[in-house]
Amino acid sequence: MQSIDRDGIALAYHLTAGTGPTIVFLPGYASDMSGSKAVAIDDWARASGRACLRFDYAGCGESGGAFEDQTLASWRDDALAVIDHVEGPVVLVGSSMGGWIMLLAALARRERVVAMVGIAAAPDFTDWGFTPEQKAVLRDEGRLEEPSIYAPEPTVTTRGFWESGEANRVMRGPIEIGVPTRLIHGQRDPDVPWEHSLKLAGLLRSDDVQTMLVKDGDHRLSRPQDIALILRVLEDILGSDTGTPS
Repeated sequence: MQSIDRDGIALAYHLTAGTGPTIVFLPGYASDMSGSKAVAIDDWARASGRACLRFDYAGCGESGGAFEDQTLASWRDDALAVIDHVEGPVVLVGSSMGGWIMLLAALARRERVVAMVGIAAAPDFTDWGFTPEQKAVLRDEGRLEEPSIYAPEPTVTTRGFWESGEANRVMRGPIEIGVPTRLIHGQRDPDVPWEHSLKLAGLLRSDDVQTMLVKDGDHRLSRPQDIALILRVLEDILGSDTGTPS
């Protein structure tokens, strides 16, 4: 495992060398680069001779820093740091919250990002993903702790993260990203309504946007058939004209 320094924090990453645009996987909230989708994409890239970069946000996985010190903006900056660490064009693959960071990174690195793949993308979830009561707890107490269906540990959200999310919402109007984009979403997703991917598709400036709905798919989309779909989508979008950012 390798690492780069961002403001004194070591960000762990794994780079598979190869040809073409580098595929950069952006994990979801409290997730890391060892998840099944990230590893499957890396394995596929290696077998296909394509470049792939996985990394951990600060406070997650093997990276340094404390989880509760991080914000959406700081994790966006982590993503930009690893994108800047590699050369040439990149294809961003964002899972859940990673789909939000994917959009922020594409807006910040228009000259580098040539395509995007969102997997249950969750932009602006600090707005629609919390009840008024939960938002009040975040404002008043600075910290919200909830049981997780994905891990034995509770999910913790801080006021700093929530405020950073609210300051970086992207779905209030047209999103000036003009690259080929594929959005995959399970219709049995209990966390991110699949209708959000349809809305996102409509807001993106690109005309080359396709939304794929998996009727029996959940939020994680990590079953063998889900991963096979993700890999087919990657193969398709990498086979399109992804050489010129717009």
